[in-house]
Amino acid sequence: MANNKKKNMTMTQQEYQKLAKEMEPKRPVLQNCIRAFLVGGFICLIGECLMKMFIHWFGFTEKTAGNPTVAVLIFISVLLTSLGVYDKISQWAGAGTGVPVTGFANSLASAAIEHRAEGLVLGVGGNMFKLAGSVIVFGTVAAFIVGLVRLIIMGGG
Repeated sequence: MANNKKKNMTMTQQEYQKLAKEMEPKRPVLQNCIRAFLVGGFICLIGECLMKMFIHWFGFTEKTAGNPTVAVLIFISVLLTSLGVYDKISQWAGAGTGVPVTGFANSLASAAIEHRAEGLVLGVGGNMFKLAGSVIVFGTVAAFIVGLVRLIIMGGG
């Protein structure tokens, strides 16, 4: 009878956590870091090549070539997202595709594509900018703090 009671008992949360931890597949951390480094570096290499192209062929200066470079990288990211390619790359590469500006563009495009059936304003615009709002606020606050620190350290001039 005592064995029947044990069979009908449910696991405690601690036993469940222990079992879940044992069953969880081991993550190849070093391999994931190498993949992220290689893909993120490749995205940056493409950016550098684009920047050199804008400087060499279109007469931009190093200072002004950054804006069209970022615009082209964003366009490529959105195009690859809409074709379903960027998600496959990011599944393999992990954070290597999420950290550059292309990752942010992918997030916005994915939200827009996912909610397009709900309409342009409430579907695409509303859901796309849920993500963008927090990123823009964080970027603005971070830029303000960095600017303040620079002003304090380097002075007003």
